[in-house]
Amino acid sequence: MRTINIFLTDPIAGELPDFENGEMRYAFARLYSDGPRRLVEGPVCAFVDWVMEDLSGLEMCRRLRCDPRLDEAHITIVLEQDDADDKRRALRAGADDYLVGPVDRTMILDRVMALQGGIGQPRINERLELGALLVDLAALQARWAGQPLNLRPNEFRLLHFFAQHPDRVLTRTDLIEALGKQEPPIDERTVDVWIGRLRRALRIVGAGERVRTVRSLGYVYDSYE
Repeated sequence: MRTINIFLTDPIAGELPDFENGEMRYAFARLYSDGPRRLVEGPVCAFVDWVMEDLSGLEMCRRLRCDPRLDEAHITIVLEQDDADDKRRALRAGADDYLVGPVDRTMILDRVMALQGGIGQPRINERLELGALLVDLAALQARWAGQPLNLRPNEFRLLHFFAQHPDRVLTRTDLIEALGKQEPPIDERTVDVWIGRLRRALRIVGAGERVRTVRSLGYVYDSYE
């Protein structure tokens, strides 16, 4: 099943259930000022509020266009009123479209499904490079200095998420949420099993101890050479 990620700066994102239609899944998640906090796989639609708690919607649009995970996202800015000048400013800041809020789940799904012809193809050519690490989504393969890592699907997605957030401490809860493993719920210690397998795979190809434990907090992928 293919997934379209729908990110909203509005806190209601955490209350919206995903929607499945045939072979397509529309997955809702919160978009924070520092970007998404879950793994980004496949096409993205972002709905950015004109006014946010800690920055403006215009600045958020600019940040998204500079984020390599989201630079190809379809961005819709949610205006507070139907103002022609605000619309022009939104488009100049990097938005693709606009609508007047408030929005609800049905409105968002209608908009995204109408856009599907333009965004429905996953970015299968995405290659994320971080030093000697290459994560190739088209091949579902990770390599270190040209050597393939032997990873199971969960460990591959885990490494992909670490590579999207290098040098940042991530809790077990962060990792579970990032991989979409909340339903059915899994024990946090399962993450330790994934981490152990990932570490072994990295050692085998000569990457050393890239995934570091931060006591009482979580894990961090060290990107330094």
